[in-house]
Amino acid sequence: MSLVSLVKLNPQNQNPLKQAITESLQLIDYSFDKAIRRVVIKPNLCYYWDCSTGQTSDPRFVAALIDLLRQEISGDVEIALVESDASAMRCKYAFRMLGFEHLAAEKKVRLVNLSEEPCNDTDVSCNGKTYSFRVPKIIQDADLKINLPKIKYTVDPIKLTCALKNLYGCHPDPKKYKLHSDLANVIVALNKAMMFDLHIIDSNIASGIQPCRLGLEMASCDPVAIDAAAAKIAWLNPNQIPYLRLAESEGLGSRAFTAKGASLESFRAMYPKKTFRRKAMGRAYKMVLQVGLGRRLGLE
Repeated sequence: MSLVSLVKLNPQNQNPLKQAITESLQLIDYSFDKAIRRVVIKPNLCYYWDCSTGQTSDPRFVAALIDLLRQEISGDVEIALVESDASAMRCKYAFRMLGFEHLAAEKKVRLVNLSEEPCNDTDVSCNGKTYSFRVPKIIQDADLKINLPKIKYTVDPIKLTCALKNLYGCHPDPKKYKLHSDLANVIVALNKAMMFDLHIIDSNIASGIQPCRLGLEMASCDPVAIDAAAAKIAWLNPNQIPYLRLAESEGLGSRAFTAKGASLESFRAMYPKKTFRRKAMGRAYKMVLQVGLGRRLGLE
């Protein structure tokens, strides 16, 4: 049974984010290999929402992880933060607006738009079908691949956006909407084509009708297990999320998990319920349409 850690962030610590990440990795008995030279980190930068909304990764959390990697592996380890363009989001603007350009300069890491990177064609089977993907070479060549998802409920049939869904953003084609009709299969197939080593959730802030401070950090080497735990926190039944069942049957992990650390139920009690999130997401989309993408990006 896979291990999933849950750590309550302690703001009294000198570096609470770094300490929470360290504790979460200790709980799952994870340690970094000193031989690692190239690290890829995939944050969640799905749109131009600030991290204070709970929708995107907090650059301070990513900075804490970078500090830990250099402490535990080497000061010379090469680190790249990767994301790809999407139908309504361009990396160069997201990196700038969400604080990652500043982070990259301060921590001396690379910002990589996967839509502009060399790729290799890869075929992968899933659920009786064969899928052909362009897999970025930087991901294939990395010694350590770290996934930094957020826990988010979505109104589409996928229901949960977390570890498995976050790697959808590694698909370099900006026109990802073309795959939405077969989204569950594509999510699982992409995870088979680009298997990440470690999954760390920053849910210090959770999205909802109003952002809620959970103060939660989670970690696991199993994306299916951590998604199952995240689903329970988000008031969802992991056994009723089809792509989690499919991911398990395709060998990506197990929905059965052992939770270590803080109580899962205590975070579930605080998490914004999905009824309210539907209303909040509707208002957020309406706001974006009213403001206009050009004005949000400062292009007008």
